[in-house]
Order: sequence, then structure tokens, then C-alpha cells
Amino acid sequence: MTQQTIATTRSPAPSCDRQTSVTKSLLGYGVIAGPLYVAAWLAQALTRDGFDLTRHPASVLANGELGWIQVANFVGTGLMTVAAAAGVRRALGPGPGATWLPRLLGGYGVALVAAGIFRADPMDGFPLGTPAGPAAEVSWHGVVHFVSAGIGFWALIAACLVAARRFRARGDRTWAAYSTATGVLFLGAFAGIASGSANAAVTIAFGVAVVLAWAWVAALSARLYRAVTR
Repeated sequence: MTQQTIATTRSPAPSCDRQTSVTKSLLGYGVIAGPLYVAAWLAQALTRDGFDLTRHPASVLANGELGWIQVANFVGTGLMTVAAAAGVRRALGPGPGATWLPRLLGGYGVALVAAGIFRADPMDGFPLGTPAGPAAEVSWHGVVHFVSAGIGFWALIAACLVAARRFRARGDRTWAAYSTATGVLFLGAFAGIASGSANAAVTIAFGVAVVLAWAWVAALSARLYRAVTR
């Protein structure tokens, strides 16, 4: 009789919310994509002969015998960003940016994948043996690479500004300011590097802007991850 009473009063085991688990998994890719990209980029920049952070963009690392590492970096983190965009779409409620924020973030991810598939041309002494200065001739895959990268950067800038509008509409001034600052800083750095300037300050500023932009993607994904958990 006692065992029967216990059996009838015991609380049922909590059920697993599969949709929430999937959303959290997708957002998790957004948290780790940036750190993985930056770690792989800097590890190569500091160990590959001839590469100079003050002269060379990360794109040229896709050349040479170890170029496959940067190709995998572009493609892998690009796919992670697309997954994160799907998680953002699932996590966002109605309101400004609910449609375009995940689309723009996903566009940035697709552009990264394309930038990995279509390599930039060797330039300015990298890989070793490459003549100094910009590439004398730009290959077709070099053109596709820079077009893809440009589209991706514009998509990321727009994503930051769309997110700022959403946070502003919800009264979150801190995140609105953070998103706006990230978008504006990245826009300035992108304009500098797109001008073709070989100035070391411009190259370094763009590298810093890339790190800050990845940090924003990770922070946004982490914020939504916590919101979904609650």
C-alpha cells in the first residue's frame, strides 16, 4: 500500500524541450566561431614565414603549402556563423530586426565560406618568393574573393545597425550603443582597407576591427543563449 501511494504521488520526470535545445546549440556556434577564427589567424600570422600583420590581410594566408588551414578557417567559421544566424532567428521574438538581423548575419557567414573557397592572390612578399607590392595581375578567383568579402562585411555592418535599432526600440541603450559602435568602427576600418592603402596603421586597424566584430557576434549569441535558457 505504501509503495502504491509513493508511485501515485511522485512527480513526473521533467521533459526535454527539443526546440530550445536546438536553438541553444545553434547559438553556441556563434559564441565559439569568433574565438576560433581569431586563434587560427593569429597562430598562422605568428608562425608562417614571410607573413607580417602590419602588411598582410588574413586572406593571403590561404596561399602556400599551409594555405588549407586558412581555407578551413574561413569555411568552418562561416558555416558556424550561418548556424548561429539560424539560432538568432529562432531566439528572437517579434519586433524590429526579427527578419533582417538573422538574414544579414547569415549573409556574412555565407560570404566567409565563399572567401575560403575562392582564394585571394599572393601579394607583397607572401608566400615567400612573391614580389613586393600588390599583385601584378588579379586572378578571377581573387576577384570573387574580394567581392564576397566586401558583401560579407557590408552585411555584418548592417547587422550591427539593425541590432542597434532593435535594442533601442526595446529601451536597451547599452546594447544599442555597443552595436552601433561596432558597426561604425568596422565601417571605418573597412573603408580604410578598401581604399587600397598599404599603410601599416590601416592594416592593423582593420585587424582590430575584425576582432571587435567577432566579439560582437559572440556576445550577441551569448546574450540570446542566456535568454533562451531563462
